[in-house]
Amino acid sequence: MEIMLSIPKIIDPDGLASEFIKEWLSDSPVVYANTSGSTGVPKRIMLSKADMIVSAKATCRHFGIVASSVLHLPLSTDYIAGKMMVVRAFVSGATLIVERPSNRPLDFLPTEIRHVDLTAVVPSQVGGLLSGKYVERLRNVIVGGGALAADIECRLREYPVVSWATYGMTETCSHVALRNITSGQDTYTALPGIMFETDYRGCLAINAPGYSFGRLVTNDVVELVSESEFRWLGRYDNVINSGGIKLHPEEMEKRLEGCVSSPFYIVGRPSERWGEEAVIVMENATDAECVAIMECARKSLDRRSVPKTVINVPRFIYASNGKIKRVLPC
Repeated sequence: MEIMLSIPKIIDPDGLASEFIKEWLSDSPVVYANTSGSTGVPKRIMLSKADMIVSAKATCRHFGIVASSVLHLPLSTDYIAGKMMVVRAFVSGATLIVERPSNRPLDFLPTEIRHVDLTAVVPSQVGGLLSGKYVERLRNVIVGGGALAADIECRLREYPVVSWATYGMTETCSHVALRNITSGQDTYTALPGIMFETDYRGCLAINAPGYSFGRLVTNDVVELVSESEFRWLGRYDNVINSGGIKLHPEEMEKRLEGCVSSPFYIVGRPSERWGEEAVIVMENATDAECVAIMECARKSLDRRSVPKTVINVPRFIYASNGKIKRVLPC
């Protein structure tokens, strides 16, 4: 299988991407990637190189990435986001700068690099990226790997860099849709060759005729705007059915951001009257914070979706990837 479409210039002084590049240039038609565990147990899966090329071409087309462009990689190539930035360099012939993953990405640029056309980060890297000395040279940043807090989106909009939230997963070879944070867009728009619909649950189904998987049904509840645009509401696994009304915890949490400094999440618990009811779980919060978040909920949420109470725990339960497990405390 011929996969090296162009010969990029790769600036990787520590050889961080070397193992994946060897895998990419091998005769095998597939590569292996680790999933992050965002939607379940982390696992290692097989991906088609042909699918990765289709995805890379779509992203390069969207951002105008060509041989004279510069790409920046501050993520591990063990995961799909890192692998795909390398593939985009091979597809376009662009220069690729590989940096050791840290909370201060774009902390180094070779003297000859005057601009960076695209970098990819996770939410925990955004603060360091924006406070870095080279941020003014950055043109586009894509942020994936987790939900973005409202205050982070506000900070991104204060900078001249154009910022994008991504929607996708390892199985789709990175993102299949983008949301323009800078313009205040609240919906995701499909990349070329991708179409959307919903299943009987209201969950997103991805139709991708140019990919080997063809169609993939997710557990993400969405509001479908058109076959190329949707608004993300939350995970089907997290939906709370309270008296026939479906509550989306992620959407509720977004409205309560900024009310308190202590971390929290919303989860359902059994209710004799409603079947399920929403409660707020907080980590090591003060009594004042517990009162404050309930007051905020009464002001910010529809009366039918206001959580019934606050459960304060010393520490959340965390998954192996560091993400919070949304469980009802015993």
